[in-house]
Amino acid sequence: MSNFFQLVKNEQIKLYSQIATWIMFIILGVLIIGFGIFMKVDASFLGGDVPTGEDWKQELQEQNEQLQDPKFGQSGEQIQYPSMMDIEMNEYRIENNIKPTEYDVWDFLRDNRTNVSVISLFTIIVAAGAIANEFKWGTIKLLLIRPISRTKILFSKYVSVLVFALTMLLFLYVLSFIVGSILFGIDSLNQTYLFRQDGNIQETQIFGHTVAQYLLSSVNLLIMATFAFMISAVFRNSSLAIGVAIFLMMAGNSIVLFLQDKEWAKYILFANTDLNQFIEGTPLISDITPGFSVTVLIVYYIIFVALSWTFFSKRDVAGA
Repeated sequence: MSNFFQLVKNEQIKLYSQIATWIMFIILGVLIIGFGIFMKVDASFLGGDVPTGEDWKQELQEQNEQLQDPKFGQSGEQIQYPSMMDIEMNEYRIENNIKPTEYDVWDFLRDNRTNVSVISLFTIIVAAGAIANEFKWGTIKLLLIRPISRTKILFSKYVSVLVFALTMLLFLYVLSFIVGSILFGIDSLNQTYLFRQDGNIQETQIFGHTVAQYLLSSVNLLIMATFAFMISAVFRNSSLAIGVAIFLMMAGNSIVLFLQDKEWAKYILFANTDLNQFIEGTPLISDITPGFSVTVLIVYYIIFVALSWTFFSKRDVAGA
């Protein structure tokens, strides 16, 4: 087992010795900081003011009365708190004494979750080159003449890709927290967060919720990285692996929406990769459940890994 970890360590050293790897981290950092500065400068994107004073309950009640007034909007008057336009949510806050909060680090963290797609893109690039580049550079023979099984070599590369993805995910979360804290402050470390699930209002602690959102968002990252790794192992072509994986990642939802009327559409990979849709949002296909999606994802995952192992372990590299 020690030689396996040594292989993973060697793969990490090779990965971080490349300037392109550090450029990826720099790009992600610039995106986070740039987005924070943009949000700070243009406050109109923060959702407007919220009632946070001692009379916040009364202000929310007045807001609800304004929203329920059938004449509201006919005179062109503006809503006082644009970010508090959910009557049921406002009533829940009043009844359960949950005070609204201004835009802070937790909101910034949630907004930056979209950058997980950027990490997916970078991980696809790394995964696509993991095997293909060994054939391209002619170093595959040097790997295989060592007294280590092909299976260990293959999975050390795969684990190295996953370690890279996890590192970038931690980098995204930690830097977003730091930038958000500096620019927008921290209302509370145990802030209560309200959201809708299956039409019902739920409450949870914001820290655990943001961590869960990031982890669930990384499921798509895991599947697409494994897919790119599989294409790299099967076809030994990093460009093909990157192109196909990025295309499917970008077009996945559109494909599902186009075919959603088909009975078999729920078995399409991309109808199941966004597990956050079961917490906040609406599933692309109404009759899928969390258990069904997890099962479908496991099946696809096993297929991708099995194909990678089969082609890599059986391939003749004499002419490589």
